[in-house]
Amino acid sequence: MTNAAVYFDTASAEPLHPAARETLLAALEHGYADPRRLHGPGRNARLLLDNAREAVAGALGVRRDEVTFASSGTRAVQRGLLGLAAARAERGRRIAHGAVEHQAVTDAAAWWGEPLEVGVDAYGRIDLEAVRSLPSPTAVLALQSANHEVGTLQPVAEAAELTGGVPLFVDACASMGRLPLPDGWDALAGSAHKWGGPSGVGVLLVRHRARWLDPFPAGDPFARTDEAVDIAAALAAAAALQAVAAEGTEVGARQRALIDLIRARVAGIPDVDVVGDPVDRLPHLVTFSFLYVDGEALVTELDRLGFAVASGSACAVDTREPSRVLAAMGALTHGNIRLSLGREATRAEVERFLDVLPGVVRTIRDRAGL
Repeated sequence: MTNAAVYFDTASAEPLHPAARETLLAALEHGYADPRRLHGPGRNARLLLDNAREAVAGALGVRRDEVTFASSGTRAVQRGLLGLAAARAERGRRIAHGAVEHQAVTDAAAWWGEPLEVGVDAYGRIDLEAVRSLPSPTAVLALQSANHEVGTLQPVAEAAELTGGVPLFVDACASMGRLPLPDGWDALAGSAHKWGGPSGVGVLLVRHRARWLDPFPAGDPFARTDEAVDIAAALAAAAALQAVAAEGTEVGARQRALIDLIRARVAGIPDVDVVGDPVDRLPHLVTFSFLYVDGEALVTELDRLGFAVASGSACAVDTREPSRVLAAMGALTHGNIRLSLGREATRAEVERFLDVLPGVVRTIRDRAGL
Protein backbone atom coordinates (compact mmCIF):
# COMPACT_ATOMS: atom_id res chain seq x y z
CA MET A 1 0.00 0.00 0.00
CA THR A 2 1.27 3.47 -0.88
CA ASN A 3 0.98 6.83 0.80
CA ALA A 4 1.40 9.30 -2.07
CA ALA A 5 0.28 12.33 -0.08
CA VAL A 6 2.41 14.82 -2.08
CA TYR A 7 1.39 14.93 -5.74
CA PHE A 8 4.25 16.03 -8.01
CA ASP A 9 2.79 14.76 -11.32
CA THR A 10 0.55 17.59 -12.50
CA ALA A 11 2.07 17.45 -16.00
CA SER A 12 0.15 14.19 -16.38
CA ALA A 13 -3.05 15.54 -14.84
CA GLU A 14 -3.71 18.52 -12.59
CA PRO A 15 -6.22 17.98 -9.76
CA LEU A 16 -9.59 19.55 -10.45
CA HIS A 17 -9.45 23.30 -9.81
CA PRO A 18 -12.03 24.56 -7.27
CA ALA A 19 -13.50 26.83 -9.95
CA ALA A 20 -14.01 23.82 -12.22
CA ARG A 21 -15.64 21.78 -9.49
CA GLU A 22 -18.18 24.49 -8.63
CA THR A 23 -19.03 25.15 -12.27
CA LEU A 24 -19.30 21.46 -13.14
CA LEU A 25 -21.83 20.78 -10.40
CA ALA A 26 -23.91 23.80 -11.40
CA ALA A 27 -23.81 22.99 -15.13
CA LEU A 28 -24.66 19.28 -14.90
CA GLU A 29 -28.33 20.09 -14.37
CA HIS A 30 -28.68 22.04 -17.63
CA GLY A 31 -26.00 20.75 -20.00
CA TYR A 32 -27.41 17.36 -20.91
CA ALA A 33 -29.27 18.12 -24.15
CA ASP A 34 -28.08 18.24 -27.76
CA PRO A 35 -27.09 21.89 -28.33
CA ARG A 36 -28.13 21.64 -31.99
CA ARG A 37 -31.81 21.20 -31.08
CA LEU A 38 -34.31 24.05 -31.04
CA HIS A 39 -36.25 23.02 -27.96
CA GLY A 40 -35.70 24.60 -24.55
CA PRO A 41 -33.20 22.07 -23.15
CA GLY A 42 -31.24 22.24 -26.41
CA ARG A 43 -31.13 26.05 -26.25
CA ASN A 44 -29.94 25.87 -22.64
CA ALA A 45 -27.15 23.49 -23.64
CA ARG A 46 -26.15 25.75 -26.56
CA LEU A 47 -26.02 28.75 -24.21
CA LEU A 48 -23.69 26.88 -21.86
CA LEU A 49 -21.46 25.83 -24.76
CA ASP A 50 -21.35 29.39 -26.11
CA ASN A 51 -20.46 30.67 -22.65
CA ALA A 52 -17.65 28.14 -22.42
CA ARG A 53 -16.30 29.22 -25.80
CA GLU A 54 -16.50 32.89 -24.81
CA ALA A 55 -14.65 32.23 -21.55
CA VAL A 56 -11.87 30.29 -23.27
CA ALA A 57 -11.48 32.99 -25.91
CA GLY A 58 -11.23 35.68 -23.24
CA ALA A 59 -8.71 33.74 -21.16
CA LEU A 60 -6.48 33.05 -24.18
CA GLY A 61 -6.87 36.35 -25.99
CA VAL A 62 -8.33 34.90 -29.20
CA ARG A 63 -11.55 35.35 -31.14
CA ARG A 64 -14.61 33.44 -30.03
CA ASP A 65 -15.09 32.01 -33.52
CA GLU A 66 -11.57 30.55 -33.37
CA VAL A 67 -12.46 28.26 -30.43
CA THR A 68 -13.92 24.77 -30.69
CA PHE A 69 -14.01 21.87 -28.25
CA ALA A 70 -12.89 18.28 -28.73
CA SER A 71 -13.33 15.11 -26.73
CA SER A 72 -9.70 15.14 -25.53
CA GLY A 73 -6.41 16.94 -25.94
CA THR A 74 -5.20 14.16 -28.23
CA ARG A 75 -8.27 14.58 -30.43
CA ALA A 76 -7.75 18.35 -30.55
CA VAL A 77 -4.14 17.76 -31.64
CA GLN A 78 -5.21 15.32 -34.34
CA ARG A 79 -7.95 17.53 -35.76
CA GLY A 80 -5.86 20.68 -35.63
CA LEU A 81 -2.76 19.24 -37.26
CA LEU A 82 -4.44 17.05 -39.86
CA GLY A 83 -6.98 19.75 -40.67
CA LEU A 84 -4.19 22.08 -41.77
CA ALA A 85 -2.66 19.28 -43.83
CA ALA A 86 -5.99 18.32 -45.42
CA ALA A 87 -6.55 21.89 -46.57
CA ARG A 88 -3.21 21.73 -48.39
CA ALA A 89 -3.58 18.30 -49.98
CA GLU A 90 -2.00 19.68 -53.13
CA ARG A 91 1.22 20.13 -51.12
CA GLY A 92 1.58 16.40 -50.59
CA ARG A 93 1.60 14.23 -47.46
CA ARG A 94 4.68 15.53 -45.67
CA ILE A 95 4.24 16.83 -42.11
CA ALA A 96 7.42 18.10 -40.46
CA HIS A 97 7.71 18.01 -36.68
CA GLY A 98 10.29 18.40 -33.95
CA ALA A 99 12.07 15.31 -32.68
CA VAL A 100 10.64 15.80 -29.16
CA GLU A 101 6.95 16.21 -30.01
CA HIS A 102 4.24 14.36 -28.11
CA GLN A 103 3.30 10.98 -29.51
CA ALA A 104 -0.11 12.36 -30.53
CA VAL A 105 1.73 14.53 -33.07
CA THR A 106 4.19 11.93 -34.31
CA ASP A 107 1.45 9.31 -34.71
CA ALA A 108 -0.76 11.74 -36.64
CA ALA A 109 2.12 12.74 -38.93
CA ALA A 110 2.95 9.09 -39.62
CA TRP A 111 -0.70 8.28 -40.30
CA TRP A 112 -0.93 11.16 -42.78
CA GLY A 113 1.90 9.68 -44.82
CA GLU A 114 5.35 11.27 -44.86
CA PRO A 115 6.60 12.45 -41.47
CA LEU A 116 9.81 14.50 -41.40
CA GLU A 117 11.59 14.74 -38.07
CA VAL A 118 13.49 17.96 -37.33
CA GLY A 119 16.37 17.68 -34.87
CA VAL A 120 16.79 19.46 -31.54
CA ASP A 121 19.69 20.68 -29.41
CA ALA A 122 20.77 19.40 -26.00
CA TYR A 123 17.98 21.39 -24.31
CA GLY A 124 15.34 19.92 -26.62
CA ARG A 125 14.93 23.12 -28.65
CA ILE A 126 14.20 22.72 -32.36
CA ASP A 127 16.90 23.46 -34.94
CA LEU A 128 15.78 26.73 -36.54
CA GLU A 129 18.18 26.37 -39.45
CA ALA A 130 16.51 23.07 -40.30
CA VAL A 131 13.15 24.83 -40.14
CA ARG A 132 14.45 27.44 -42.56
CA SER A 133 15.49 24.63 -44.91
CA LEU A 134 12.30 22.54 -44.88
CA PRO A 135 12.05 20.64 -48.16
CA SER A 136 9.35 21.58 -50.63
CA PRO A 137 6.63 20.59 -50.62
CA THR A 138 5.88 20.44 -46.88
CA ALA A 139 2.23 20.61 -45.89
CA VAL A 140 2.53 21.58 -42.21
CA LEU A 141 5.13 22.14 -39.49
CA ALA A 142 4.11 20.88 -36.03
CA LEU A 143 5.89 22.39 -33.03
CA GLN A 144 5.00 22.22 -29.36
CA SER A 145 4.96 25.38 -27.28
CA ALA A 146 6.83 23.66 -24.45
CA ASN A 147 8.13 20.16 -24.00
CA HIS A 148 5.95 17.93 -21.87
CA GLU A 149 8.87 15.93 -20.44
CA VAL A 150 11.65 18.45 -19.82
CA GLY A 151 9.83 21.80 -19.89
CA THR A 152 11.94 23.57 -22.53
CA LEU A 153 10.07 26.35 -24.34
CA GLN A 154 10.17 26.22 -28.11
CA PRO A 155 10.90 29.27 -30.32
CA VAL A 156 7.46 29.17 -31.92
CA ALA A 157 7.33 32.76 -33.17
CA GLU A 158 10.85 32.52 -34.63
CA ALA A 159 10.02 29.24 -36.36
CA ALA A 160 6.85 30.73 -37.83
CA GLU A 161 8.90 33.44 -39.53
CA LEU A 162 11.18 30.85 -41.15
CA THR A 163 8.69 28.40 -42.63
CA GLY A 164 8.31 30.17 -45.96
CA GLY A 165 4.53 30.05 -45.86
CA VAL A 166 4.19 26.52 -44.45
CA PRO A 167 1.36 26.68 -41.85
CA LEU A 168 2.28 26.06 -38.23
CA PHE A 169 0.43 23.78 -35.84
CA VAL A 170 1.26 24.22 -32.15
CA ASP A 171 0.67 21.62 -29.45
CA ALA A 172 0.17 23.80 -26.37
CA CYS A 173 -1.14 21.06 -24.10
CA ALA A 174 1.79 21.45 -21.69
CA SER A 175 1.60 25.25 -21.42
CA MET A 176 -1.99 26.40 -22.02
CA GLY A 177 -3.21 28.32 -18.99
CA ARG A 178 0.28 28.53 -17.50
CA LEU A 179 1.92 30.80 -20.08
CA PRO A 180 0.60 33.19 -22.74
CA LEU A 181 0.05 31.66 -26.15
CA PRO A 182 3.00 32.09 -28.52
CA ASP A 183 2.72 34.05 -31.76
CA GLY A 184 2.71 32.71 -35.29
CA TRP A 185 0.41 29.68 -35.15
CA ASP A 186 -2.36 28.73 -37.57
CA ALA A 187 -3.93 26.07 -35.37
CA LEU A 188 -3.24 25.23 -31.72
CA ALA A 189 -4.47 22.62 -29.24
CA GLY A 190 -4.76 22.31 -25.46
CA SER A 191 -5.98 19.75 -22.94
CA ALA A 192 -8.20 20.72 -20.00
CA HIS A 193 -6.96 18.20 -17.47
CA LYS A 194 -3.48 19.72 -17.76
CA TRP A 195 -4.70 23.01 -16.21
CA GLY A 196 -7.18 21.66 -13.65
CA GLY A 197 -10.24 21.15 -15.82
CA PRO A 198 -12.10 17.84 -16.17
CA SER A 199 -10.60 15.11 -18.31
CA GLY A 200 -12.23 14.45 -21.67
CA VAL A 201 -12.13 18.06 -22.87
CA GLY A 202 -9.74 19.36 -25.50
CA VAL A 203 -9.54 22.87 -26.91
CA LEU A 204 -8.79 23.50 -30.57
CA LEU A 205 -8.01 26.99 -31.85
CA VAL A 206 -7.99 27.63 -35.60
CA ARG A 207 -7.13 31.13 -36.82
CA HIS A 208 -10.00 32.66 -38.76
CA ARG A 209 -7.63 33.37 -41.65
CA ALA A 210 -6.19 29.83 -41.76
CA ARG A 211 -7.00 27.25 -44.41
CA TRP A 212 -8.41 24.31 -42.48
CA LEU A 213 -10.46 21.31 -43.59
CA ASP A 214 -11.89 18.69 -41.23
CA PRO A 215 -9.74 15.60 -41.90
CA PHE A 216 -12.37 13.19 -40.60
CA PRO A 217 -15.84 12.37 -41.98
CA ALA A 218 -18.19 15.28 -41.31
CA GLY A 219 -21.46 16.66 -42.58
CA ASP A 220 -19.77 19.92 -43.54
CA PRO A 221 -16.03 19.36 -43.95
CA PHE A 222 -15.32 23.09 -43.92
CA ALA A 223 -17.20 23.77 -40.69
CA ARG A 224 -15.10 24.35 -37.58
CA THR A 225 -17.63 22.76 -35.26
CA ASP A 226 -17.40 21.20 -31.83
CA GLU A 227 -17.25 17.45 -31.50
CA ALA A 228 -19.69 15.59 -29.27
CA VAL A 229 -18.32 17.03 -26.04
CA ASP A 230 -19.53 16.94 -22.44
CA ILE A 231 -21.00 20.45 -22.23
CA ALA A 232 -20.88 20.72 -18.47
CA ALA A 233 -17.26 19.56 -18.52
CA ALA A 234 -16.42 22.10 -21.25
CA LEU A 235 -17.88 24.92 -19.16
CA ALA A 236 -15.97 23.69 -16.10
CA ALA A 237 -12.77 23.53 -18.15
CA ALA A 238 -13.34 27.12 -19.25
CA ALA A 239 -13.88 28.24 -15.66
CA ALA A 240 -10.66 26.55 -14.58
CA LEU A 241 -8.76 28.13 -17.48
CA GLN A 242 -9.99 31.58 -16.49
CA ALA A 243 -8.90 30.97 -12.91
CA VAL A 244 -5.42 29.63 -13.66
CA ALA A 245 -4.79 32.38 -16.21
CA ALA A 246 -5.75 35.02 -13.65
CA GLU A 247 -3.48 33.56 -10.98
CA GLY A 248 -0.76 32.45 -13.40
CA THR A 249 1.78 35.19 -12.66
CA GLU A 250 1.77 34.63 -8.91
CA VAL A 251 1.59 30.82 -9.03
CA GLY A 252 4.16 30.61 -11.82
CA ALA A 253 6.68 32.76 -9.93
CA ARG A 254 6.31 30.64 -6.79
CA GLN A 255 6.64 27.39 -8.75
CA ARG A 256 9.66 28.68 -10.68
CA ALA A 257 11.49 29.46 -7.44
CA LEU A 258 10.77 25.95 -6.13
CA ILE A 259 11.97 24.33 -9.36
CA ASP A 260 15.16 26.43 -9.22
CA LEU A 261 15.72 25.05 -5.72
CA ILE A 262 15.15 21.48 -6.91
CA ARG A 263 17.49 21.86 -9.88
CA ALA A 264 20.26 23.24 -7.67
CA ARG A 265 19.96 20.59 -4.95
CA VAL A 266 19.56 17.63 -7.30
CA ALA A 267 22.65 18.69 -9.26
CA GLY A 268 24.67 17.89 -6.15
CA ILE A 269 23.78 14.19 -6.23
CA PRO A 270 26.53 12.10 -7.91
CA ASP A 271 26.05 10.93 -11.51
CA VAL A 272 22.91 12.92 -12.28
CA ASP A 273 21.83 14.70 -15.47
CA VAL A 274 19.40 17.59 -14.91
CA VAL A 275 17.87 18.13 -18.34
CA GLY A 276 16.02 20.87 -20.17
CA ASP A 277 16.64 24.60 -20.43
CA PRO A 278 17.31 26.04 -16.95
CA VAL A 279 15.74 29.42 -17.84
CA ASP A 280 13.42 29.25 -20.87
CA ARG A 281 11.13 26.57 -19.50
CA LEU A 282 7.78 25.81 -17.96
CA PRO A 283 7.69 27.20 -14.42
CA HIS A 284 6.46 24.04 -12.69
CA LEU A 285 8.43 21.15 -14.25
CA VAL A 286 11.87 19.56 -14.05
CA THR A 287 13.32 16.23 -15.16
CA PHE A 288 16.55 14.59 -14.09
CA SER A 289 18.17 11.22 -14.73
CA PHE A 290 20.43 9.14 -12.50
CA LEU A 291 23.12 6.85 -13.81
CA TYR A 292 22.92 3.23 -12.55
CA VAL A 293 19.32 3.69 -11.34
CA ASP A 294 16.08 2.18 -12.61
CA GLY A 295 13.36 4.80 -13.10
CA GLU A 296 10.53 2.48 -12.12
CA ALA A 297 12.30 1.60 -8.88
CA LEU A 298 12.70 5.31 -8.15
CA VAL A 299 9.01 5.99 -8.68
CA THR A 300 7.99 3.01 -6.54
CA GLU A 301 10.28 3.90 -3.62
CA LEU A 302 9.33 7.58 -3.68
CA ASP A 303 5.66 6.60 -3.76
CA ARG A 304 6.22 4.45 -0.68
CA LEU A 305 7.68 7.51 1.03
CA GLY A 306 4.71 9.68 0.08
CA PHE A 307 5.69 11.36 -3.19
CA ALA A 308 3.92 10.81 -6.51
CA VAL A 309 6.28 11.47 -9.46
CA ALA A 310 6.54 10.29 -13.07
CA SER A 311 9.25 8.43 -14.95
CA GLY A 312 9.91 7.79 -18.62
CA SER A 313 7.86 9.07 -21.50
CA ALA A 314 4.39 9.90 -20.21
CA CYS A 315 2.90 9.43 -23.68
CA ALA A 316 4.39 5.95 -24.16
CA VAL A 317 4.89 4.61 -20.66
CA ASP A 318 3.20 1.28 -21.44
CA THR A 319 5.96 0.43 -23.93
CA ARG A 320 8.64 0.46 -21.20
CA GLU A 321 10.94 1.98 -23.82
CA PRO A 322 13.47 4.70 -22.92
CA SER A 323 12.18 8.22 -23.45
CA ARG A 324 12.63 9.19 -27.10
CA VAL A 325 12.57 12.85 -25.99
CA LEU A 326 15.65 12.37 -23.84
CA ALA A 327 17.27 10.26 -26.55
CA ALA A 328 16.73 13.00 -29.14
CA MET A 329 18.40 15.47 -26.77
CA GLY A 330 21.37 13.18 -26.21
CA ALA A 331 20.51 12.98 -22.50
CA LEU A 332 20.65 10.02 -20.16
CA THR A 333 17.49 8.01 -20.86
CA HIS A 334 17.35 5.68 -17.86
CA GLY A 335 16.76 6.40 -14.19
CA ASN A 336 14.79 9.55 -14.93
CA ILE A 337 12.00 11.13 -12.95
CA ARG A 338 9.86 14.14 -13.78
CA LEU A 339 8.55 16.45 -11.10
CA SER A 340 5.67 18.79 -11.94
CA LEU A 341 4.34 20.94 -9.12
CA GLY A 342 0.73 21.80 -8.41
CA ARG A 343 -0.63 25.26 -7.73
CA GLU A 344 -0.55 24.62 -3.97
CA ALA A 345 2.88 22.99 -3.73
CA THR A 346 4.87 24.32 -0.79
CA ARG A 347 8.53 24.80 -0.03
CA ALA A 348 8.16 22.44 2.95
CA GLU A 349 6.97 19.64 0.64
CA VAL A 350 9.84 20.28 -1.75
CA GLU A 351 12.38 20.31 1.08
CA ARG A 352 11.05 16.99 2.38
CA PHE A 353 11.39 15.50 -1.09
CA LEU A 354 14.95 16.78 -1.46
CA ASP A 355 15.85 15.38 1.95
CA VAL A 356 14.81 11.83 1.04
CA LEU A 357 15.87 11.71 -2.62
CA PRO A 358 19.64 11.20 -2.16
CA GLY A 359 19.04 8.29 0.19
CA VAL A 360 16.59 6.67 -2.23
CA VAL A 361 19.09 6.92 -5.08
CA ARG A 362 21.88 5.55 -2.92
CA THR A 363 19.74 2.62 -1.73
CA ILE A 364 18.78 1.61 -5.28
CA ARG A 365 22.39 1.78 -6.40
CA ASP A 366 23.47 -0.29 -3.39
CA ARG A 367 20.89 -2.95 -4.22
CA ALA A 368 22.38 -3.15 -7.71
CA GLY A 369 25.86 -3.55 -6.27
CA LEU A 370 27.02 -0.17 -7.61
